[in-house]
Amino acid sequence: MRDDATSALSCGAGPAGRVCGPVYDLFGSLAQRRGFRQYLAGLLAPRDRNKTLTALAGAEPVAGAGHPAVQRLQFFLSESRWDPDRVSARRLELLRADPATAPHDAGVLVIDDSGDRKDGTKTAHVGHQWLGRYGKTDNGVVTVTTLRADERLYYPVHAVPYTPARHFAKGKSDPAFRTKLQIGADLAIEARAAGFVFRAVAADSAYGDQDGFRGELAEAGLPFVMALKPRHGTWAYGADAYTPVDAARALAWDGPADPGDWQAVTRTFRDGRTETWFAADATLGWWGPDGFTRLVVATADPGTLPDKATWYLATNLPRPGGPREAASVHPPADLAEVTRIYGIRHWIEQSYKQVKDQLGWADFQVRSDTAIRRHQALVNCAFCFCWDAWFAENPPQHDIAAPWSEHGRGERGPARRRTAAGAVLAAGAARGTRLAFPVDRAAALVAGMVQGAPASAAASPDQLGRGRLRPAPLHP
Repeated sequence: MRDDATSALSCGAGPAGRVCGPVYDLFGSLAQRRGFRQYLAGLLAPRDRNKTLTALAGAEPVAGAGHPAVQRLQFFLSESRWDPDRVSARRLELLRADPATAPHDAGVLVIDDSGDRKDGTKTAHVGHQWLGRYGKTDNGVVTVTTLRADERLYYPVHAVPYTPARHFAKGKSDPAFRTKLQIGADLAIEARAAGFVFRAVAADSAYGDQDGFRGELAEAGLPFVMALKPRHGTWAYGADAYTPVDAARALAWDGPADPGDWQAVTRTFRDGRTETWFAADATLGWWGPDGFTRLVVATADPGTLPDKATWYLATNLPRPGGPREAASVHPPADLAEVTRIYGIRHWIEQSYKQVKDQLGWADFQVRSDTAIRRHQALVNCAFCFCWDAWFAENPPQHDIAAPWSEHGRGERGPARRRTAAGAVLAAGAARGTRLAFPVDRAAALVAGMVQGAPASAAASPDQLGRGRLRPAPLHP
């Protein structure tokens, strides 16, 4: 660990004091506060090796395991008395209170899970299960996460490890057992209860294909936009469409000059390039443009429906001007809006790169449930610390809160003037730059986050004139 990082954290100077200070009252002793500062500094330090406790303390990886500094961090993580849920709640409270990071109703809450390999059978939550990061079944720990994201920035909200059925006395019939789908739905409800507003919940087909999961969100009054597998089936008669692909192929298309049932939408990427995609409402069984669940297809080519450039999306957001609009508790969403929402979902993958490849999410060498949850809470603190450090040195030059809201939806209220995009973030560090001076100079890591962040929103033909406001983007 760098001496300057340790020094700055110890004295509570600069961003360290501003970030750590509001959390200190959650730790009951000076030793716990020191452990919090040292753990955070170790996570933010340049990644020369896996961020185990010896790495966080700056000790030799084998012989250094018995070093007092390592033992103090071990005790802080595994034995000392502090509540990771309270630390996470305080982190979210600070994010909500800061205008630079406050959630707004144009953002998206992304649900996903990620697995990491772990050996043995004694670690809490470990089991032989599907690990999406590796694309195979292996021994590991899977954590269900929620991420708050928009076109400007993204950060983790909650994280709960999934516990395989073998850890319970009655297996899957045990009352304490919860599936990943149940955990994800609970986290979405918890995020709303914690004060996080969002346009919709977004998730990939691992969640979107599950009727029960979508039903739980709908019952809780939450809007959603979720992917379906192309071959997700539904029962139908004869030649009727029975998969999303069939439903998309049934739509009229005679080329870009005569799009038929399709509407052009513009997608803008972080490097400034744009692509014209096409989107349409399709009918699949009881799903339709004016059904409780809409099937929206967005693709780069309606003629061929390429696998890697076609999304089949289920949403309960009503169609503008449709019969469900007046009675729906959710504001309507046109095709471009549905496409925009799901496009933001992909940035949870960028978040995983930050927490796993830079901040040591999977590098813990502890076995208890409490220690694992504490490590994850501290990694999320380190992630959000980077944004705080950046905004402290590069304050927004304009009103960044320009959410799309019910009072700016054209027919339902007066349209508000769009906020002009300003230079919120300066040019990022060069590609491949490592994080140096982790406490007071988090620019390199934040630059990597910004370079991979979602593209700024671009108005498509069916958005123009509807008065839909977007958050001003961060420049790459």
